[in-house]
Amino acid sequence: MADQVLLPSLTDDEQRLLTRLLLQLELKQTRNRLRDSYYDGRLAITQVGSIIPPQYYKLAIVLGWSAKAVDTLADRCNLDNFVWPDGDLDSLGLRDVYEGNYFGTEISSAVTQSLLHGVSFLINTVGDPEKGEPLGSIHVKDAANATGMWNARARRLNNLLSITGRDMSGMITGLALYQDGMTITAKRDQSGWEVDRLEHPWGVPAEPMVYRYRTGRPFGSSRISRPVMSLHDQALRTVIRMEGHADTYSFPEMWLLGADESIFKNADGTQKAVWQVMLGRIKAIPDSDDSPTEATARADVKQFSASSPQPHIDQLKQQAQLFSGETSIPLTSLGVSDMSNPTSADSYVASREDLIARAEAATDDYTRPLRRAMQRALAMRNGLDKIPDEWATISPKWRSPIYLSRAQQADAGMKQLAAVPWLAETELGLELLGLDEQQIARAMAEKQKLTVTELVTSLTSAAQEAQKNPLVADLSNQTGQ
Repeated sequence: MADQVLLPSLTDDEQRLLTRLLLQLELKQTRNRLRDSYYDGRLAITQVGSIIPPQYYKLAIVLGWSAKAVDTLADRCNLDNFVWPDGDLDSLGLRDVYEGNYFGTEISSAVTQSLLHGVSFLINTVGDPEKGEPLGSIHVKDAANATGMWNARARRLNNLLSITGRDMSGMITGLALYQDGMTITAKRDQSGWEVDRLEHPWGVPAEPMVYRYRTGRPFGSSRISRPVMSLHDQALRTVIRMEGHADTYSFPEMWLLGADESIFKNADGTQKAVWQVMLGRIKAIPDSDDSPTEATARADVKQFSASSPQPHIDQLKQQAQLFSGETSIPLTSLGVSDMSNPTSADSYVASREDLIARAEAATDDYTRPLRRAMQRALAMRNGLDKIPDEWATISPKWRSPIYLSRAQQADAGMKQLAAVPWLAETELGLELLGLDEQQIARAMAEKQKLTVTELVTSLTSAAQEAQKNPLVADLSNQTGQ
């Protein structure tokens, strides 16, 4: 049941909207928590079969495949920086916004949450510098603490509810309701709710980062889908069976014919524990004096070979193959492949073709909300009331999802520079060679120093030459006149 939040000073329409969004948030909580449990490894199978001893349920054996499904793709969706072909981003304060918001780390979190729940949200607010906040603040909210209504015609949010605080029991103690041109914030203490209103020119200052947007599902789909959860459960049951096999069936099975039961008892006559019998390594069995015949006086030991765990291993490999096909994760990443030889560069890329394509599609979808959120943050930072039209070309720059060695990247860059030689004198040319942002900045600074040094050396040489040859100096002065 959704929290009943009744705020003072709200209109009837605003209260109905708040109640609807709270209910919408609550309806998704069960599935969101379930996916969180798969990702965090907090989900343990409670029933495997009737032949598995109950103590194995207490071991809380878990599997990390669902987290792999999210993290392996998230690791290939890396934001490098923002670019503005028509201007200088440093003059707009991009560095202050980027560093002040820990933007690289925050966006990595937003990508992970988007893959986990299907959507995450970027929210812009005007920060308070006196509290150490950047003027253009960008906050990340996951689907467990934010929801809104999507306008399919305008391709934007009509509103957004963000939960900003909860108490120890999970009850809401703070929220922000973003509407077109109006933000309502509320905090609850012992005296009740305190509500504030703020008008602004930014519409609904929030952007959804959606994974696999499609018509009818504007907030996307999770990487931990129902097939992924089903295959995860199947593999987890197999792992538990293997654990039970190791304890139960790996011991050799023996029959003792004609043995006295005293060998299974302690010196005081009590029965030995099962583990003592199994690990005791019986060395000798005494003959039975009470045996009616000499043939049955000596115990006869019969042994059956221990059962092999190979069927479980084969089953786990088959389930890993199905999981790999569902998530586009290479089989080697799931820890069940016995491949030991390194693959060639081409075969490595080919084996991850589906994953690379999925990463490229994801970053294409994330580009628009990132661009709009950064443009809005820069406008707030510069005290503007709207985003200037000339900022339309500001865009995020993503790292390539294909991992190439430095040698491969440099070789590809050399071939491109050979076709367009003048690029070698630009920052883009150094980027094509595989240099990172820090190396490019250092290289360009060194180039500038060398240029200044060469210019000073040239002027000094000219001055010295003029002093040695007055005729040259006189001609130079006449030419200058």
